Amino acid sequence: MSSDFESYEQDFAVLTAEVTGRIGKVPKLVGDEKKQMVANVEKQLEEARELLEQMELEVREIPPQSRGMYSSRMRSYKQEMGKLEADFKRSRIAYSDEVRNELLGDDGNSSENQRAHLLDNTERLERSSRRLEAGYQIAVETEMVIMLTSITHLHISVVISEKYGGSTNVYLQGRHTFQY
Repeated sequence: MSSDFESYEQDFAVLTAEVTGRIGKVPKLVGDEKKQMVANVEKQLEEARELLEQMELEVREIPPQSRGMYSSRMRSYKQEMGKLEADFKRSRIAYSDEVRNELLGDDGNSSENQRAHLLDNTERLERSSRRLEAGYQIAVETEMVIMLTSITHLHISVVISEKYGGSTNVYLQGRHTFQY
C-alpha cells in the first residue's frame, strides 16, 4: 500500500512542478495561447486533486500505527494544492485585466487622460472651496453689521426714553433692571 502512496507522491510532485511553471507563464501569454494555457492548467489542477483523493484513500488503508506520518504529508500536499490554486487564480485575474483592457480599448494614454481629468477636477474643487469660504466670510460680516446696528438702535431707544420718559428702571419694574 505504501508503494502506491509513494507512486502517487511522485506523480503529484511532477504534476505540481509542471503546474507551477505553467502558472508563471499565463500572465505573459496573449490571445489563444493564453486561453489554451489556462485550460491546460485547469485540467492539470483537476488531475492533482484526483491524485490527492487517491492518496487519501491509500492513507485510510494504512495501519493506524503508521498512518500519522502519511497524514502529516497529506496535510502539506493539501496546503501546496491550495497555494497552487491561489496562484492560478491570481494569474487568471491578471489575464482578466488584460482581456478587459482589450475589450474596453484601454491603453497607456487613458491613465494620462484620467490624471489630467483628476487635476482639472481638483482645481475646480479648490476654486469652489475658496468661493464658499469667501461667501461664508461675507455672511459672518453681514451678521456682525446687523447685530451692531440692532444694538445701536436699542441704545438710541434707551437714551431717548430716558430723556423724555424718565428712567428706564420705572418702565422695566418687575423685570430686569439695567444700570448705566
